[in-house]
Amino acid sequence: MPVWTCEQCGAQYPEAAAPPSSCPICEDERQYVNWNGQAWLTREELAQRHRLVWRDDLGLTGIALEPSFAIGQRALLVPDRGGCVMWDCVPLATREAITHVRSLGGLKAIAISHPHYYGAVADWSAAFDNAPVYLHGDDAQWVTRPYPSIVPWRGDSYRLSDDILLVRTGGHFAGGTVLYWRGGAEGRGALLTGDIAMVAMDRRSVSFMYSYPNYIPLNAAAVRVIARAIEPLAFDRIYGAWWGKNIATGAKPAFDRSVQRYIAAISG
Repeated sequence: MPVWTCEQCGAQYPEAAAPPSSCPICEDERQYVNWNGQAWLTREELAQRHRLVWRDDLGLTGIALEPSFAIGQRALLVPDRGGCVMWDCVPLATREAITHVRSLGGLKAIAISHPHYYGAVADWSAAFDNAPVYLHGDDAQWVTRPYPSIVPWRGDSYRLSDDILLVRTGGHFAGGTVLYWRGGAEGRGALLTGDIAMVAMDRRSVSFMYSYPNYIPLNAAAVRVIARAIEPLAFDRIYGAWWGKNIATGAKPAFDRSVQRYIAAISG
């Protein structure tokens, strides 16, 4: 039986003779149902219409679908002892992409910022000996394809290695998470934020939203919680969720300025 993927958000659902009647992620107010109605692709149909590409994005290998599909995020591979950590995920895993990741040392783990980027985590995990998939437990209700290797971690932080720390910030989702890479940016530290903190088009600032497509801003209290979670971390670079949406240097003061600007803007 086929595995089904939501055409609007890229979430993957379990094997079944027919697709689900609806996608709870798209019916939530942070996302939206396709204007033409709920639509599904089998894994094979998705692979026929799209391919995975990989390239360097400011020193990290990124992987994304081409042409762009659903939300359009790219995954990032953070090198670490014993293999790479895949940060966020994409809705497809292909033999060619898996082979390329193996050439870079394989996957030791997958970590996801929030449910919009769960994608094909089960397929990627299975391809690498059931590599653990770290999702914050506060978002467990949004898992659309349960899989034995999912680790629903709890608390405010979870250390994957000496160099890699997951930090729960909340915000966009209750379990919203960023990845802190101490060795990133040539040792100056890097923060991988997905769109928990969205890198703006000027690539000198970030912003925050509860719903991006429906233009619902995040409240000031939630942004302050994010800022407090980030404050102890030393970093010079931020990687966002899409190709090139990064702050290459000076990211810590840029983040702090962005928090103050955002709170002033919504409090005026």
